[in-house]
Amino acid sequence: MRKFVTRGLLAILLAGVVGFSTPSRAETGHVAVVFTKGGFIVGVGGGEGVLDFRGKRYPFTVSGMSVGFTIGASTTKFVGRALNLKGPASIEGTYSTVGAGGAVAAGAGGVQLQNANGVILQLSGPKVGAEVSAAVGGVTVRLK
Repeated sequence: MRKFVTRGLLAILLAGVVGFSTPSRAETGHVAVVFTKGGFIVGVGGGEGVLDFRGKRYPFTVSGMSVGFTIGASTTKFVGRALNLKGPASIEGTYSTVGAGGAVAAGAGGVQLQNANGVILQLSGPKVGAEVSAAVGGVTVRLK
């Protein structure tokens, strides 16, 4: 009986150590995006970006639309991180956000978006142009 208890305890301890040392399947990549947006009431925008992931570069396109209060036009050069990547293709999809922001002449913008794959884009960067918005929008990312 004593050997059985000792072996059982050893098995539980080893399982715990293996559980803690297992690497996470989700990874982080670096993202750079240039996004141009303009509109009056309905804002429309698009752009291009690059995902740096596991030492490789994956170009992608970005398109989006917002409905709500939008006046003007702006270009934003975002940089940031893509969290929870399971591979480069997991960055694809529609990202949702609800928010308000604005830039006059030159300012800074920041956003956090999430898609159905669980990928979170944390982006920030300078805005150039004159745009004020308080809108619900979505952004779609597609690998080239």
